[in-house]
Amino acid sequence: MPANQRRPYLLAYDIADPKRLVRVHRTVRGSGMALQYSVFLVVGTTRDLDQLLAALDDIIKPSRDDIRVYPLPMQFDADQYGRQWLPGGIDLPSDASLTQALLAMVAEQDRRAAEAPSPRSKQTGRPGRPPKRSH
Repeated sequence: MPANQRRPYLLAYDIADPKRLVRVHRTVRGSGMALQYSVFLVVGTTRDLDQLLAALDDIIKPSRDDIRVYPLPMQFDADQYGRQWLPGGIDLPSDASLTQALLAMVAEQDRRAAEAPSPRSKQTGRPGRPPKRSH
């Protein structure tokens, strides 16, 4: 698989310290969609995954915490029992396959990425005030 091709990964973690747990959860939530509290579907390139894992490596204590990543195929079968597990805004008919669910999640991630301001477009200065002028 080419390095720039996006694919799904299942990321799960077990973090011993509550403060580190919150930081890990916030970090992973920025890149993936929660399936359960500590289990996420992350769709991205190998570079995206490497960047996420590098950020997590700065947070965790490897001797006490555990993070696991499992690559998933683009077409997969799985069963789901119980209440709705997809994030808000993604509703599927009861006969939809998990492949359709994955594609819906990828589309939602793409939409969020397109709406996010790029780092270069941010203004400098304090919120609510125009940037200072140089004389």
